[in-house]
Amino acid sequence: MADLPLAHPVPHSIGLDRPSRRLPADACDSHMHIFDPRFAPSRHWKRQPPRAEVAAYRQLQQRLGTSRTVVVNPSTYGTDNACMLDALAQLGTSARGVAVVGAEVDDAQLERFAAQRVCGLRVNFVTPQSWGATTPEMLAALARKAARLGWHIQVFVHPGQLVELAPVLEALPTPLVIDHMARIDPADGPAGAAFATLRRLLGRGNTWVKLSGVYMRSREGAPAYGDAHALGRALVQAAPERMLWGSDWPHTTEAPDTVDDADLVNVLRAWCGDDGVMDRILVDNPARLYGFGEA
Repeated sequence: MADLPLAHPVPHSIGLDRPSRRLPADACDSHMHIFDPRFAPSRHWKRQPPRAEVAAYRQLQQRLGTSRTVVVNPSTYGTDNACMLDALAQLGTSARGVAVVGAEVDDAQLERFAAQRVCGLRVNFVTPQSWGATTPEMLAALARKAARLGWHIQVFVHPGQLVELAPVLEALPTPLVIDHMARIDPADGPAGAAFATLRRLLGRGNTWVKLSGVYMRSREGAPAYGDAHALGRALVQAAPERMLWGSDWPHTTEAPDTVDDADLVNVLRAWCGDDGVMDRILVDNPARLYGFGEA
């Protein structure tokens, strides 16, 4: 029997229905952000951040049936990770963090982050950064520092940037996580150059892809985002053991009150075609990458 709909919507998520199936224990949302007015945005950030605190996110977890999460420090805060670290403290051992730092960060700072369950660094080539332009040299330098801690590097790129950066990405000494399906246009899908690059990276055995942000490039839109089905299905088939799913809550790239997170879970289910594969993406894969369940 399906769970009953909610009585009230979750902040930053429209609709009241729950996903089409009850999710397995320890299901993980591998990409979300917390915005808390107690923490000031970076001076470089010009947009007003939403109010999206841990208490609101817990409502989303209850709606979707997830219990583990990965808090990604948003560009809004620049290299100040205080909000993300505070969220990790509130969420406890069921949460991991991905930090944003400058190239000058020292090992002692990274070790302090590690003690608070941070396990990766995000390097963003898409949105404005507090240091200015992100370069391949910065990516390589941060990867060397992350490697010493056994962390991964997470990159946010446009499709063309993925193709251009491929030689650098292939040489990284860390596991590599690609944000938001590399923003590949569903119209290009599995036939495009960016997917070919992504497929080649996946073939290395050390690259992971976040099946998130489908709304960023879909023209068909909710609820099924049908134009992205071929792309999502091809990614799942290419490396089901290294796919991750994330809500990207509170959906800052989209107009307010336009995304139904239950739709996003249902889209993942359609891409998987098999609930066992879906469980692998929601439970087993994030447990392995982020170290859930480890002492």
